[in-house]
Amino acid sequence: MPTLESEAEKSTLNIKQAVPFFRVWDIEASLRFYVDGLGYTKTKEWIDNGKLRWCWLELDGAAHMLQEYEPGKAPSTTRGEGVSICFQCNDALAIYHHAIARGLHPQRPFVGNAMWVVILTDPDGYKLDFESSTDAPEESIYQDQHASAVSR
Repeated sequence: MPTLESEAEKSTLNIKQAVPFFRVWDIEASLRFYVDGLGYTKTKEWIDNGKLRWCWLELDGAAHMLQEYEPGKAPSTTRGEGVSICFQCNDALAIYHHAIARGLHPQRPFVGNAMWVVILTDPDGYKLDFESSTDAPEESIYQDQHASAVSR
């Protein structure tokens, strides 16, 4: 049975946060997707010889990092393959509407594991799943005026 840590024990924990680190092909395209599209804020950056090389992005309580591959050092495999980051939200459908309003193309929301699931794929193929609890029946598909423009 798991034990509950006291507040004093929690304050002495060494690891405080896990932050995904995405290597990307075009950092400017990624910034357009995350900052302009999803509303992230760039809070830290590394600029080398006038070029953005790395940055830290935040949205509400989530964060991740981006760094562009150095020329000639990108992998030959499919970009983003096998990587999915799941964001637990209060309202995943709000993320869906926000993304549509900003010109992004999320998959049609559906219910999986008692949660609305909104899936977007970034320019490098990384899959972002925004999820929130729901009482809607399993495998329900969200219907709204945008539903015909996107697919699951």
